[in-house]
Amino acid sequence: MNASIPCAAAALLLAGCASFTPDGGFAQVQQLTRERTGQVPAMQRSAEPGAELQARVDALLQAPLSADAAIALALLNHRGLQARFAELGIAEADLVSAGRLRNPSFSFGRLAGAGSVEIDRVVMFDVLSLLTMPMARDLEQDRFAQAQLQAAFDAVGVAAEARQAFFGAVAAQQLLQYHRQVMEAAEASNELARRMVQAGSFSALSQMREQAFHADTTAQLARALHRASAERERLARALGVADALALRLPERLPPLPAQPTAPRDAEQAAMDQRLDVLMARRSTEATARALGLSKTTRFVNVLHLGYQNQSASGEARRNGYEIELSLPLFDFGSTRVARAEATYLQALHQTAQIANDARSEVRETYSAYRTAYELARHYRDEVVPLRKRISDEVLLRYNGMLGSVFELLADAREQVGAVSASVEALRDFWVADAQLQTALSGRSPGPALALRPAAGAPAAGKAGH
Repeated sequence: MNASIPCAAAALLLAGCASFTPDGGFAQVQQLTRERTGQVPAMQRSAEPGAELQARVDALLQAPLSADAAIALALLNHRGLQARFAELGIAEADLVSAGRLRNPSFSFGRLAGAGSVEIDRVVMFDVLSLLTMPMARDLEQDRFAQAQLQAAFDAVGVAAEARQAFFGAVAAQQLLQYHRQVMEAAEASNELARRMVQAGSFSALSQMREQAFHADTTAQLARALHRASAERERLARALGVADALALRLPERLPPLPAQPTAPRDAEQAAMDQRLDVLMARRSTEATARALGLSKTTRFVNVLHLGYQNQSASGEARRNGYEIELSLPLFDFGSTRVARAEATYLQALHQTAQIANDARSEVRETYSAYRTAYELARHYRDEVVPLRKRISDEVLLRYNGMLGSVFELLADAREQVGAVSASVEALRDFWVADAQLQTALSGRSPGPALALRPAAGAPAAGKAGH
């Protein structure tokens, strides 16, 4: 009986020390996310959002969206992100479980015969789990910290996707307006050419060129309509919004900043702040500690200590204790240690590769960012003003009866094409800016933005007059 007292006391003491935190460790996730996105995520504790959270979501949906508002909405409303946050609760449950002694086992036996009854009672405690509990708890603490980093990593990823989708949706909507202007010019030109052919003052070939341009413009407008719808749906998915039409988008993209960002010590900042680098580093450290635990439990696989009593009819009860030990006759623990060492070496190489990739991604995304900035500024300061001066000159020639109405319409089409290219360049800059911020402090931004040639207006058919 006396042998069971220390085990029972230790079990009660350790069980009282292991408990859940009030916030489930989410405060650390909020801090990590705020430092990298400027916005704070919320964790839903039930299947449906609470009244306060729903009110915040409704307020964001009722106002015209901005890039920051889109990120805030995604961090509050994205159900996929909430599902990933649940991993934090699972990790905390494992941590609390590691700080509690395993439940004791109780066995009861009754043997009757020859006029006597023999009863055996045994209560067994897992002593090995008690001895290794501090190390096991440290390991689960590492895994819990890893889960916090992973939750912040997921939140930053959702924020980055929301920011890029926002700029894509606004640009697609803005470009749709310009394509409609092109369509209006094409319809006017086509109708005028048709009437002039009927009057006998325009060639059939020139009229067919105007008709072909109208047909091409119709196809481009259909593509622009689909692109605007698709980008809006992509934004709705990134924000976790069921109805894409509920989103109120601004008419235009934000203007180009006066100066591009010039981060100092960008590669070192990525090593210190990027969540994927921190996660890899923490995983390697945890693996090293797990190797130490494997060596500790190498020769003792299972050790149980328990209280036992036995009674038989007509005899006094006999008390004692029982020890159960698995002997390492066939497996001396070498396979477990070898596996842990190989796992540690694997984690070490993976961490080094992630660090190398992070430095390279920072350099690549910054190059894309600066190139996108220079292109957007070139369109803003050179191409669009030049097209405006050309249009003014064409209008003067038309007013002075030195040019035809077809020259005026063709110039309008070309000007809209230049403005469309300018919008695409500005969109590419803001997407590159989002990727750069993600690469510096959050996670891998994925493939760097491919700076494609901006699509201008289709070539206008020249009237033969």
